[in-house]
Amino acid sequence: MKRRFSIISAFAVALAVLAGCGSGGGKTAFRMAGEDDSLAYVIGMHVGRNLTAMDSTLNVAAVCEGIRDVFAGKAKFSDAEARTFYLRFMNYTLPERVRAYEEQFLADFSRSNRSYARTASGVTYSVEVVGDETTLPRNDVDTVVIRYVAKHRDGRVFHSSYERGDTLRTALGDMRDGVREAVKLASKGGKIDFWVPSAMAYGAAGDAEAGIAPNETLYYEIELLDIVPGSRYRRNNSAPSSKNI
Repeated sequence: MKRRFSIISAFAVALAVLAGCGSGGGKTAFRMAGEDDSLAYVIGMHVGRNLTAMDSTLNVAAVCEGIRDVFAGKAKFSDAEARTFYLRFMNYTLPERVRAYEEQFLADFSRSNRSYARTASGVTYSVEVVGDETTLPRNDVDTVVIRYVAKHRDGRVFHSSYERGDTLRTALGDMRDGVREAVKLASKGGKIDFWVPSAMAYGAAGDAEAGIAPNETLYYEIELLDIVPGSRYRRNNSAPSSKNI
């Protein structure tokens, strides 16, 4: 279905873009041959910034070709074909690429950091403090008491009990898969650092509220302070949720 900007909408977009750009450090505003062309260029800038934020690796020439073909009424895909391709790419091709990249990253990391080992699921971990090896969390109904920091791959923190100045008490089975698997490798009084593959963390959905992107590999540092065997902890509404990590 074809859509057109109204003149008012187009100028609103243009003004928003210009406002976002600021004064340009005192530079004189660039102008094309006519106001219509200048407006079209400003709208193109707006679209370009949005696309860059979405995916900076897009083939700009292909994007422009798609726009030209639509304006010329010569699109190479029908709407139904385009929709089918997009869904297939987003649901199958892209996740496979992400998994391959993630697998390579974790494999390279474990090779270059010899203190780290990998589980069959891909959790890549290092036991930093051994603790009491006679006291281990075994069952999903065991309650664990932990301090932790959870980070994005670039090192940004998205959850931290240290920042809140508290601990998290939760049933092992209430944790996300990758975190639960890693905590089972620790012992009371111990500390474990580990990477969690996206499929074992927030998955393809991510968590917009927590700022976690879809298919994101995450890093955790966890101190296991205490274990209460076979006693599922029932969290009250004011306690931090273990699903946040």
